[in-house]
Amino acid sequence: MNHNMYYLFPLLRSIALSVLVGTLGACASLAPTTTPLPADTRTAPTPAAPPLADDDIRISAVGDIMLDGTARPVLQEHGYDYPFAHMRALFDDAHVVIGNLEGPLTTRGKADHSKTYAFHSPPDKVGTALKNAGFNVVTLANNHTLDYGPQGLTQTLETLDAAGILHVGAGKDSHTARRAATMVVHGQRIAFLGYSVTLPDTFYATTTRPGTAFGHEAHVRADVTAARLEADIVIVSFHWGQEGKTALREYQTRLGRVAIDAGAQAVLGHHPHILQAVEYYKDGVILYSLGNFVFGSYSKTAARSAVAQLTFRHGRLSELRMVPIRVDNFVVQFQPQALTGAEADAVVTGLQELSALQNTTLENRDGVAYLQIPAATTALE
Repeated sequence: MNHNMYYLFPLLRSIALSVLVGTLGACASLAPTTTPLPADTRTAPTPAAPPLADDDIRISAVGDIMLDGTARPVLQEHGYDYPFAHMRALFDDAHVVIGNLEGPLTTRGKADHSKTYAFHSPPDKVGTALKNAGFNVVTLANNHTLDYGPQGLTQTLETLDAAGILHVGAGKDSHTARRAATMVVHGQRIAFLGYSVTLPDTFYATTTRPGTAFGHEAHVRADVTAARLEADIVIVSFHWGQEGKTALREYQTRLGRVAIDAGAQAVLGHHPHILQAVEYYKDGVILYSLGNFVFGSYSKTAARSAVAQLTFRHGRLSELRMVPIRVDNFVVQFQPQALTGAEADAVVTGLQELSALQNTTLENRDGVAYLQIPAATTALE
């Protein structure tokens, strides 16, 4: 990494406080200070997505997935399919279901004792559960993927390959970590890329060391440009920002726009554990943080989130829906549920206020945040 340190220093300095605050905040909630409430057995109806045209492509995207920590005894008792039981309605009609897999799927390696929290989940159970839930792409570019070292990463990659789940953002070296994963839907090629901009920097892959793909601006631009030459749709994922904060850091807007400028149609962000703004930028969208999805901690801060549904028509974004969900584990016990009524409206209002700061207007359509894409950008010329 020495050849990059001149570039890295100001960026790492800017995120160091973010990581420290996050460690003291979201991760510190791993042990609840009160007795958890029983899981709510009432299932709120999931808002129905509009029907797809024959050649439309729908992508459902979620934030952080970490099936360890204080979730472990619950999942050992109820099984690893349990977290996804109420979310299938948001996944079943999607061609792509993508999330940030935070923590290796491994029985190998040793915990990184330099970290306060090191996570891992049983590979045989979690790989199958993710596949059963509908996930077919995950990003591994985050600050927990190397919690059990290179051996843990290797077994994670093997597990995902065996389950038929594409993965991006980590690999045996920087070349493979930066490599795009692709799939074909309705004759259109979709490419996925993933990057981390979080500490520890020892997790970043080099030409001779396994790890995650660092979000170097020049690399992002080059990788997205190359992917766009081969693909009709490019989706880029970033692990970035400050945990527990809605305010964006300067490098988030810069990197997100670099990705769109280079040819990406959507940027998916995570790491803050809560929702951040949506930005509509040059016919693409930047979802700065999707918040938690299923995360093995108890936190009153990370209580509400959303599932993003992006619809593409003829290779262009035609619709974005953000469906509010409850992820307060004191209530749902690691089993997210859809929000409705006043609670859903409150999430939408929050997204509207944050997104207005990015010059983006979201509508409230029956408790779902909706981005109206100008018709001229989706019509074939």
